[in-house]
Amino acid sequence: MARGSATEEPADWVTRAADSAIRHAGEGNLVTCASGISPSGPIHLGNLREFLTVHFVAEEVRRRGVPVRHLHSWDDYDRFRKVPHGVDPSYDEHIGRPLSGVPDPWECHPNWAEHFKAPLRAALIELGCEMVEIDQTSMYTSGAYRQQILEVVRRRAEIEEVLGRYRTKETDDDGGDAVEDAGGLSRFPYKPYCRQCSRDRTRITSYDDETTDLSYVCEVCGFVGVTTLATQDEGKLVWKVDWPMRWAFERVDFEPAGADHSSPGSSFTVGHELVELIWGWPRPSWFGYSFVGVAGMPKMSSSEGGVPTAAEALRILEAPILRWLYVRRQPKQAFNIDFGPEVIRLYDEWDALAKKAADPNRRDAQVLAYDRAASTSTAGVLPTPDVVAPFRALQSAADITAGDLPQISRIIGDLGYAHTSVDELEPRLSRAMNWTNDYVPASDRTVVRTVPDAAGLASLGPREAEWLRLLLASLDEAADLPALTTLVYGVPKLALGLTLDADPTDQVKADQKEFFGLLYRLLISADRGPRLPTLLLSLGPAKVRSLLTP
Repeated sequence: MARGSATEEPADWVTRAADSAIRHAGEGNLVTCASGISPSGPIHLGNLREFLTVHFVAEEVRRRGVPVRHLHSWDDYDRFRKVPHGVDPSYDEHIGRPLSGVPDPWECHPNWAEHFKAPLRAALIELGCEMVEIDQTSMYTSGAYRQQILEVVRRRAEIEEVLGRYRTKETDDDGGDAVEDAGGLSRFPYKPYCRQCSRDRTRITSYDDETTDLSYVCEVCGFVGVTTLATQDEGKLVWKVDWPMRWAFERVDFEPAGADHSSPGSSFTVGHELVELIWGWPRPSWFGYSFVGVAGMPKMSSSEGGVPTAAEALRILEAPILRWLYVRRQPKQAFNIDFGPEVIRLYDEWDALAKKAADPNRRDAQVLAYDRAASTSTAGVLPTPDVVAPFRALQSAADITAGDLPQISRIIGDLGYAHTSVDELEPRLSRAMNWTNDYVPASDRTVVRTVPDAAGLASLGPREAEWLRLLLASLDEAADLPALTTLVYGVPKLALGLTLDADPTDQVKADQKEFFGLLYRLLISADRGPRLPTLLLSLGPAKVRSLLTP
C-alpha cells in the first residue's frame, strides 16, 4: 500500500527522515543522503549503523520515485593515529601519515585503508546496500577541493570566531596550528602533510594571503617546506571545517551522526553554523544515533581491534535479520547484539514476524520494519531459505551429527521440513553450523557415545531399568517428533500405572527429571543437552537401542 492511500501505511523513523531529506532537496531535485567513516581499523557493528541508517532513508526516498543517491565518503586521507593490538610496534613510524599512505601489514591490499574497506564492501553487497563511494585521498590530492580550501583560508578569522565560541578548553582538537598573521593569533584551518616524510606533524610558521604560500616545519623529520595552496594539494582541512565544506560541495540533504559527533558544541553543532555562514548551504537534515555494542563487550573501538564486524555477524545471521536489528529501533536507542543463546530466540522472533508480515491485514510498524529488512528496491528480496526450518532445529541437528550433512538432512526431514537438497535449507543451515562451531562452548556441545556405558547400564536400579524397558518397547512406534515427545514424557507415567495422556503428578514430575538425566548420561555422557525428543529422533531407533540395551 502506498503512503497516502485509503488505508494509510504505518510510519516510522525512516519515513520521517525521508520526508525531511526530500523537503531539504526541494521538489523534483536529487536527494543526497550521506555517510562517512575513517577506515582506521575493522569496521565494526557500531560503525555499521552509520551505513544502514543512511541506506534505509535513501531506500525510502527511492521507493517514492524520487531521485536519490547514498553518497559514502571514505575518510582515508585522515591521519593514522595509533598502532592497534596485534600489529608490529614498528608501525609506530607511520603515525601521522594518511591512512591511504600506510602499508598494509598483512600484505593483501594496496594500503591500510583498503585492507579495512574491502570486507565491509563485501558485507554491504550481501546486505543489499548500494552506495556511491568517494575516496577523500583522491578528492584532496586531485585538487577537487582547492577552491574550497582557498575560501576557508581567506575567511579563517570568521571560522575561528565560530570555533572559539564552542571551544571549551585550550586543548580542544578543533582547528590546526595557532598562526600569527595580520588579523592576530588564530588557528589555521588547514594542515599540510610533510612533503618529505608524509606525516602531519607539521607546524605552520607563516602564510601569505597574496601568494597563498604556506610555510611549515616538520617536527618529525625537520623538513622545512613551503606549499602553495593555489597550485599544490598537500594537506587537508581540519575536521570541523572539512565536514561542512563537503556538505556544501556534495549538496548533502541528509546525514546523521553518532552520539559523539552530535552533542552540543560538537562537530555537528559547529558544522551546521559554518556550512551556512561560509558556503550558504542550508544545514542538512539529520538526527543523532546511539551506539551499538556486543553483549559482554565495552564500547567498540576500531583502533583496539578484536571487535565483531558485519562480515563476522553475517556468518551467524541471515542478511535480513542483521538489517532488522538496526531498522526496528529508533536511532537514539542504543542496543547490544548478542551472539550467545540469544541468537536462537532472535531467529524464532524473526520467523514469527515473517508469518505476521504475510498477512496483509496485519500492517503495523513491526511489519514495516520487516519489509525494510527483507528486501531493497534494487536487490529485491534478500536471500532466505526455500525451506524455513527453525534455527534451533538446524543447530541441534548440526550439533548432534557433528555437521554431517546427510544426517542433518534426514533429521530435518523427520522433523517435518521436507526438502530435496540441503541447499534448500541455506543460507540458514551454514549459519547454524557456524554458530555451533564459533559460539557454543565445547563443554556445551553434544557428543554422542560411540559405545554403550557398560558400567552405567550394569548399575541401573529396578525403577531405572523399567524406564528404559518401557521406552525401548515403544520406540519403533514413535516415528515423529510429537510421538517421541509424548513417549519421553510418558514413560514415568506408564511406570506408575498411569496412561500417557494423564496429567503429571508431583511424583511424575520428579521421575521425569530423573529419567531425563539418566538418558542424557547414557546417550551423551552429560547431565543436560538438546531436547530429548529431538535427540532421540536424530539418533534413530537403532542407535538409541544400541546405547540403552544392557
